[in-house]
Amino acid sequence: MSNGIRAATKLDVDIVHKISLDAYRAAYEMAVGYVPKPAREDYRQRITQGDVFVAEDDAGVAGVLVLEPGAGWLTIYSVAVSPASQARGIGRTLLAFADARAGECRLQELRLFTNKRMTRTISLYERCGFTISGERPHPSRAGEYLVDMTKPLW
Repeated sequence: MSNGIRAATKLDVDIVHKISLDAYRAAYEMAVGYVPKPAREDYRQRITQGDVFVAEDDAGVAGVLVLEPGAGWLTIYSVAVSPASQARGIGRTLLAFADARAGECRLQELRLFTNKRMTRTISLYERCGFTISGERPHPSRAGEYLVDMTKPLW
C-alpha cells in the first residue's frame, strides 16, 4: 500500500459500498451463510459525519474503515478490504490507523465486535492486540453469537 488513508468523501459512496459488500460477502457467506449489516448499509451519513476512511493503493480505493466514537473509546464498526487487495496488509494498516486516531483523541481503548464463527477474523484481531472481552447473542439472528473485543491504549 503506497498512497495511505484519507477521510472518505461523498464521491466515495459507491466504492465504499462496493468494497463493503464484496469483502463481507466473500468472508461471511461461506463462514456463516449470510451477509452482515455493514455490507448492506448506506454510508452517506457516516461519510458526512467524518466516520469513514478509505485506504488507497496504486489502483485506487482498496479498503474501508468505519469508526464510531464512544465515551472514552472508539469502536471499529467495519473494516473491509476489496477481495482483490486482500493479503497485502491493508486490513492491518486500517486497524493501525484506528489505533492512532483513538490515541490522538486521547481515548482509552478500541472496541469492535464480530460473529463468533469468524475465527480467522478473530485471530487477525488478536494478532493486532485485541482480546476477547465478552460474548453475546446476536441482536437479530437467533442462535448466532457476537464476540466483543477490546484493545487498551494506555
